[in-house]
Amino acid sequence: MLKVALIQMSYRGSKGAMVADTVAKVKEVASSGANLVVLQELHQGEYFCQSEDTKFFEYAKSFRADVEFWAGVSKDLNIVLVTSLFEQRAPGLYHNTAVVFDCGEVAGKYRKMHIPDDPGFYEKFYFTPGDLGFEPINTSVGRLGVLVCWDQWFPEAARIMALKGAEVLIYPTAIGWFDSDSKDEKARQLDAWITIQRSHAIANGIPVISCNRSGFEADSSGVIEGIRFWGNSFVCGSQGEFLAHADTEEQNLVVELDLNRSKEVRDIWPFMRDRRVEYYSCLGKIYCDE
Repeated sequence: MLKVALIQMSYRGSKGAMVADTVAKVKEVASSGANLVVLQELHQGEYFCQSEDTKFFEYAKSFRADVEFWAGVSKDLNIVLVTSLFEQRAPGLYHNTAVVFDCGEVAGKYRKMHIPDDPGFYEKFYFTPGDLGFEPINTSVGRLGVLVCWDQWFPEAARIMALKGAEVLIYPTAIGWFDSDSKDEKARQLDAWITIQRSHAIANGIPVISCNRSGFEADSSGVIEGIRFWGNSFVCGSQGEFLAHADTEEQNLVVELDLNRSKEVRDIWPFMRDRRVEYYSCLGKIYCDE
């Protein structure tokens, strides 16, 4: 059995406070036996993509130091740790990058492939789309299909990870409501977010881990009021069943996950067997209008 922990947190007002409290929480779940710990998207600071401001590129300059720091945390606690960092690859070239550490070593990284550009989520200003493709990362606890936030809406990404042998899908995430949204609209958004990710578990016969932010973060530019991140981090099994589910507040989720169950599920729901790949060429086009 794999013991998984998700750290769902609110922004503390500074990187120093965020890192200190995150480390404390990681130590807490590691002491309870968790050997895979997943952190939320851009967990070292605020979700700065609510506006377009070049000052935030300064955050990416510490990428190498951040990698060294979290490698140390992973080593000290003897865990596999999934982080989400702002990477400066070269001047003017930045990525939203998940780095996976295995007991102190960099097991691999994933650069976010799908980049949104919507009110309050101006990520195209900051992040170049990833160029590492959809490649699972081998670790001591299993083969991890790590994706990031907006990637979770795309079944193609989940499917490719599964076809390449991922044993679990992992999504560090930052998503929430605007307070001005109606109660019904908020319910629809949350339900859609949960449903699409559970569907990836069902369609591919593997578990899904989704770790979201919580709490309200004001827009520093003042153009919009801000985003209220809805939390609701969860782990579901290979039939989409909930194994753990947080509410909207800060919470550590710790749950045991049986990766061997995927074979049993795939044996009775043989979606992989019945795929008609010879007729899927349209998926390689933006739109099949020819």
